[in-house]
Amino acid sequence: MKRLVAISLLGLSVASCNSPDPGDRATSGALLGGAAGALIGGAATGRASGALVGGAVGAATGAVVGASSTPAPRPCARYGYDYYGNTVCVQYAY
Repeated sequence: MKRLVAISLLGLSVASCNSPDPGDRATSGALLGGAAGALIGGAATGRASGALVGGAVGAATGAVVGASSTPAPRPCARYGYDYYGNTVCVQYAY
């Protein structure tokens, strides 16, 4: 039991280290969900087929949840221009 808790905490600590890009979040969600699903599916059924199905379901669910949990971009309070004349945000609203 202690081993399962330690592995779960390690997975949670890695899960919090990702970027706000939806593609990156979907990838990390798929990897973590697939690993968790494979562990749970293998432990629940005791067979490789259970681990395979659990990994597939976990990866699909993790990718969807990871992509949909991307935070909205912060609103810009003041705009400026860079060296090439492109508009950039100089100050965020909060």
